[in-house]
Amino acid sequence: MADEVFAASAPGIRRRLTVRPVDGAVGMADAPARAARPDTTVSASVSAVAAGAADAVVSAGASGAIVTAAVLGLGRVPGVRKPALAAIVPSRTGPLMLLDVGASPDASAGVLVQHAILGTRYAVAVLGLPEPRVGLLSIGAEQGKGDRLRRAADDALRDAVPEYVGNVEGNDVPLGGRADVVVTDGFTGNVLLKGIEGAFALAGGVAPDSVAPRAAALLGVRGQVVVCHGAATGADIASGIAFAARLHRTRAPAEFAPVPRLGLAGDDNNPPPDPAHGRAALTWRRG
Repeated sequence: MADEVFAASAPGIRRRLTVRPVDGAVGMADAPARAARPDTTVSASVSAVAAGAADAVVSAGASGAIVTAAVLGLGRVPGVRKPALAAIVPSRTGPLMLLDVGASPDASAGVLVQHAILGTRYAVAVLGLPEPRVGLLSIGAEQGKGDRLRRAADDALRDAVPEYVGNVEGNDVPLGGRADVVVTDGFTGNVLLKGIEGAFALAGGVAPDSVAPRAAALLGVRGQVVVCHGAATGADIASGIAFAARLHRTRAPAEFAPVPRLGLAGDDNNPPPDPAHGRAALTWRRG
């Protein structure tokens, strides 16, 4: 694949591309720890960014492996317990931020508060919103709705995030208007995102002028990492690369300030990085 991309590129672009052959990849059924091996494409891509040979990682592999490789190879923003994948989702009232969409399927209330802080900073930097409103995805808008995690997170967010507006429901994401940043655990966020993707596909696709990139940014690590869908098309990968270039120019989210560690009851202060897979890679050098 890399050779095909290299051959199809214009001479001016080709001079800025480097193909790095590696022997292995992380398969969908492989354990996430395989991403730590240096002979895999995802590890080689992260290593290139860590060494300054590339400015960003763009992967269409399963999110777990790239998360694992990024945490091990780039390190976390100080204070961050678990990273989050943030997707910019088109809505009726304009783009909004949905996180986590797959990096950390198991989250605590403290982790959700940290993700709200990361998402707020990201919305300021990328969407240009001076004071983005934060909502917590739940099964009802009323205070006290949701499971134990949601209720604990609701209480913590009210104390820690001034822009917090309370619970939002799944339909508030595509309809927009209630929150600019919607926070949830990676399991629920991934299910919702794929449901929205399916609804858009059924309706004929997202409007061509949509500002939403077809990729998600990994927040909470010290480097630019963009994850595309596992079924990404060539246009989706191109969108992901353009988005990574935009993130590099803004220096967000790789240079976020430290995030406060909240000592909430039941929170795990030292969770392991989360699962899976990745593949890919050309590295891009500044011209």
